[in-house]
Amino acid sequence: MEIVSIGNQTITEFVLLGFYGVAELSLPFFIVFMLIYASIIAGNMLIIVAVVSSERLHTPMYFFLANLSFLEILYTSTVVPKMLEGFLQEAAISVAGCLLQFFIFGSLATAECFLLAVMAYDRYLAICYPLRYPLLMGPKWCLGLVVVAWLSGFMVDGLVVALMAQLRFCGLNHIDHFYCDFMPLMSLACSDPSAALMTTFILSVVCLTVPFGLTLTSYARIVLAVLRVPAGASRRKAFSTCSSHLAVVSTFYGTLMVLYIAPSAVHSQLLSKVFALLYTVVTPLFNPVIYTLRNKEVHQALRRLLCIK
Repeated sequence: MEIVSIGNQTITEFVLLGFYGVAELSLPFFIVFMLIYASIIAGNMLIIVAVVSSERLHTPMYFFLANLSFLEILYTSTVVPKMLEGFLQEAAISVAGCLLQFFIFGSLATAECFLLAVMAYDRYLAICYPLRYPLLMGPKWCLGLVVVAWLSGFMVDGLVVALMAQLRFCGLNHIDHFYCDFMPLMSLACSDPSAALMTTFILSVVCLTVPFGLTLTSYARIVLAVLRVPAGASRRKAFSTCSSHLAVVSTFYGTLMVLYIAPSAVHSQLLSKVFALLYTVVTPLFNPVIYTLRNKEVHQALRRLLCIK
């Protein structure tokens, strides 16, 4: 792989190095991640089709899950294809393309943070206020929450990318990552990136800690409500569901917090890439399984859809 240094001349194209340190494993990695990517797309598409085609799934919970599945498809499709290209050949990307990739990926990641909080709040209302739930989570309120979640992501990351677009990039034209992430890009900036760094830090604190705090609060109240139920199968099932949800949510929020709020805690770029794989590949793979594909109603909808008796 050729790395070009162009001195103080402005860079017009980047090279994504990806996992260049394990070149001998490029083909096995390509096959593994291709299978994972195909599984993510197929699993989330099945959820969307099941929710849209079954009237029994036209409820707030499944409406939010269908949005999460659609978001996951866009989310992984922004990053993984370029990563797969890097396993086979040099993955070059223009500066404008790099900023666009970061904008779309960052916006979707932020939107997912808010959407996960909305989903936790929805479960809290359904379990703790079952009689008032249809009124509290009406169609207009559901649509409003989803629109706010999506728009918040694009507005927040739009501001960050607007500041990044003012920077000049020069020196080595390589990014030591498998996608255009914030910190690797900032390390290549010739002009002062302090405004972009500070803005990103503040927005990351708000957009990660607030939704994560709301999510934890919702699940804590759910657990307290479940504890009042006599021990039995229903109680065990509720605890199993909450624990699996929290495991995925904590992995997603936790890795983002480490990389965007406390990046100095990650002492090697390889470790940073491993953390990035957790929220770009691992959680999108587990979300369909954890949230939906274990659900009997979804299984029934898929059987009807596929005409399986």
